Amino acid sequence: MPAPVQVPAQPSSENYTSDPETWDLIVVGAGIAGCSVAWSLAKGHSRRVLVLERDLQQPDRIVGELLQPGGVLALQRLGLEDCLTGIDAQKVYGYYMFKDAKEARVAYPVEGVQAPQSLAGGEIAGRSFHNGCFVQRLRQAAASCPGISLRQASVRRLLNGQGGEWEDGQVVAGVQYRSQDGNTRTATAHLTVVCDGMHSSLRRKLSKPDIRHPSHFVGLLLEEATLPHPNFGHVVLGEPSPILFYPISSTQVRCLVDVPGDKLPQQGDGSLASYLLATVGPQVPQQLRNAFEAAVHAGRMRSMQNKQMPAAPLHCPGALLLGDAFNMRHPLTGGGMTVALSDTHLLREMLLPLPDFSDPIQTANATAAFYVQRKPLSATVNTLANALYAVFCWKDSAAHEEMRKACFDYLRLGGMHADGPMSLLSGLRPQPSILVMHFFMVALFGVGRLMVPFPTPSRIYLAFALLWTAASIIFPIIQAEGWRAVFLPALADQPQARHVVKRA
Repeated sequence: MPAPVQVPAQPSSENYTSDPETWDLIVVGAGIAGCSVAWSLAKGHSRRVLVLERDLQQPDRIVGELLQPGGVLALQRLGLEDCLTGIDAQKVYGYYMFKDAKEARVAYPVEGVQAPQSLAGGEIAGRSFHNGCFVQRLRQAAASCPGISLRQASVRRLLNGQGGEWEDGQVVAGVQYRSQDGNTRTATAHLTVVCDGMHSSLRRKLSKPDIRHPSHFVGLLLEEATLPHPNFGHVVLGEPSPILFYPISSTQVRCLVDVPGDKLPQQGDGSLASYLLATVGPQVPQQLRNAFEAAVHAGRMRSMQNKQMPAAPLHCPGALLLGDAFNMRHPLTGGGMTVALSDTHLLREMLLPLPDFSDPIQTANATAAFYVQRKPLSATVNTLANALYAVFCWKDSAAHEEMRKACFDYLRLGGMHADGPMSLLSGLRPQPSILVMHFFMVALFGVGRLMVPFPTPSRIYLAFALLWTAASIIFPIIQAEGWRAVFLPALADQPQARHVVKRA
């Protein structure tokens, strides 16, 4: 079996003597958000950009492997669509869902979505791939762009204009970092964009994060496995939580097993393998079961903790957060890269009209609307991901199980019942109000079934419990995103730059 595509990404510049006194932009993190924002703000604009990444070796992750069509569109708008070539990326046209020996086909719709003609050939499809291959292609693009210096370095702290450690109320004027040669260096910039990922060491300086850990993903790589439906993701509504399968190359299928809670069975004592074989294995589609069991027996199991974090920026002059350092949702629907790339495109459109970023207050005010204008898409993707995860997880509750069955059977109806939710999930129809409408249509669909053939007292009670369950799932998620920002963005407060009490 051929190894995953290896894409080298060498530092583009270690010649510190040629560094400008002040960079136009410093980007902390050379992941998907970091590379795309650096490239999009430097390409063709004579800006000097310094990108600092802790480790430029090819990442090896079990998430960030499915780019929804909205993410593909954002990548094309940024001019980075070539980064999907040469990595054995697979087209994905939607999902098949499995529950109780039934299956439902939910494909991406071709009508009623945003600018499908902008996608290659007008085709609505996502892409799945090895995350590390895609990241390295983005790093290659950034490193080859005139004006960008990509360096392997660990950023230690944000700096103020006097070279001291930055404090709230000051302008962020640069960073201190340890370079690959072991020296501690400083770099100043008019604007610093922090996108150092889900384990960000700087996000608490620039936001008020409320991080939750709903579950773990256990990842397995199935070799030479054939999906029941090629070029589709597969979602098993298992107990206690979903199981995902999707292609990441022409010969490999990724399996992600969700394990709810903040504790995971130990791999070292065999508990994790026993759990996967005894609890998960019997729920895996028959066509994939042998490959699944072989991967478990081979010990090719990796895990990561899933996180949910609404965006809560402080909007400090001289700095911005982007990507997973800024905002996370449950990775069930694979929406993280779509949000990051869409945010990058929006930020680029706001910053490009500025001749430079030398006035931090002017720059911060120019991007103040970013936090509101991003909400239609980010809130749609975030709310859908977190709500679907809450619905799809099994609970010892009759009302919740009715909601879970109703969601599955509603999608099985096809037509508008599947097209509407899938247009939202794809990132091509960023309308939170449509999402809430479909969510309660699912609930009412479940209520209607309970009233047939006639409403008994127990069925009426269960119907009210189902509605209560639906409300208790969706409303806290919307509250975390912000009601006005989600439904009435034109009336939402647009934050101005935080008051500077110590102008450096």
